[in-house]
Amino acid sequence: QVQLVESGGGLVQAGGSLRLSCAASGRTFSIVAMAWFRQAPGKQRELVARISGNDTTTYADSVKGRFTISRDNAENTYLQMNSLKAEDTAVYYCNAISVGSRYWGQGTQVTVSS
Repeated sequence: QVQLVESGGGLVQAGGSLRLSCAASGRTFSIVAMAWFRQAPGKQRELVARISGNDTTTYADSVKGRFTISRDNAENTYLQMNSLKAEDTAVYYCNAISVGSRYWGQGTQVTVSS
């Protein structure tokens, strides 16, 4: 099992920045990739960014050039969010991918005021 705890969400004005953090514990050696998803009210959960074991990154088109995913070890993953827009408002979830399993954090709310 892998446990994930997100932090760093909050209220920010449009154009501002936030940095989300995800702390993993448990069987972290089994993690092959980490990702951030988000879910806005009335919408499906969507992939925001993903980072693999060799640090290859992928981003949703809507956040390219504004968001950056990174990690400093198997336990900590980050999402730097710049130039935030009202449409970025959502609950952001950390996701750990291991062979045969996926794990989710409890989510952190990001609200961008216009």
